[in-house]
Amino acid sequence: MTRVLVDVLQGKPSPHTPIWLMRQAGRYLPEYRKLRMQVGGFLELCKTPEMAAEVTLQPLRRFDLDAAIVFSDILVIPDALGLDLYFAEGEGPNFNNPIRDEYDVNNLLDIDVQDSLQYVFDTLKLVRAELSPEKTLIGFSGSPFTLACYMLEGKSSRNYEIVKHWLYQKPEVLDILLTKLSDIITKYLSAQIIAGADVVQIFDSWGGILTPDAYVKYSFKYLQLIVDQLKMLHPNTPVICFTKGCAPYLDLYNELNCSAIGLDWTVSLSQARKQVTNKVLQGNLDPVILSAITSHSKLRNEIARIVNDYKDSNNGSLDGWVFNLGHGILPSANIDNVEYLVNTVHEITSR
Repeated sequence: MTRVLVDVLQGKPSPHTPIWLMRQAGRYLPEYRKLRMQVGGFLELCKTPEMAAEVTLQPLRRFDLDAAIVFSDILVIPDALGLDLYFAEGEGPNFNNPIRDEYDVNNLLDIDVQDSLQYVFDTLKLVRAELSPEKTLIGFSGSPFTLACYMLEGKSSRNYEIVKHWLYQKPEVLDILLTKLSDIITKYLSAQIIAGADVVQIFDSWGGILTPDAYVKYSFKYLQLIVDQLKMLHPNTPVICFTKGCAPYLDLYNELNCSAIGLDWTVSLSQARKQVTNKVLQGNLDPVILSAITSHSKLRNEIARIVNDYKDSNNGSLDGWVFNLGHGILPSANIDNVEYLVNTVHEITSR
């Protein structure tokens, strides 16, 4: 038995370039919307393993994706820490108890990850039992800095003024928070691996809002800490790191002990391959294309452009690359386009 995504991430040859899509389980699928209405709310869906497992598997029933990514949310960790997560219609995630001062940082709940987030691990076990053996199962977490952004802002933000005020006014307290989160995230991802995840990805969604110096100090430093610890605990499990807005830091990623770097659509694969010489690359079709383009021939041209860009920069080889979007799939994505994307990537990258 071989799992194509795992093979590529481990530097092995593969019959085709593997493809999976960030947020591939979710709102663009009518079966997902139907199930969510039955359950009642997004967080309830995440916390019901049987339902979350079903959502995880839904896109694999439609499309020949090479991996399933567990259906959950990066904010389940802050919720477990006592911030009381809820989702307001049309607003996205909110916390009833956001962090406001040093007292709140020092008095976060002292959680046992295995107990507090057991529903995620139960979901992984259910998916692994039903998932085809050749398909990879991916677990994930948000990065420490990304989680801190939500925990300090209390919700999504346009300018992240609160977290940046902390960065400039209370850097030592921010370090305490990021260190706590790094320890919890390491334990959380390790438990996901034990529960059946073949690969884990760390989403550093908001690292790109920082200045270069601040990125190294408050984001990259903690990514490095988590990856190093995971490699000691699970040396054979690939780790993918994805930073939205990563273009300025490509050279830096050669120092990161992960298996792959996820790329958004603002950097070309050829440029990334020149700068990142010792990692698998993952990416990076603009998600809007899946709703904006109505012609399969135009979509094929976009796919071929990305394939050729990588191939030309890699001595004519497609090795060392995972096809993905540059960020999560949008609710407006055309389902026919998604199916065509998956099939076409397999077709034109066949070895």
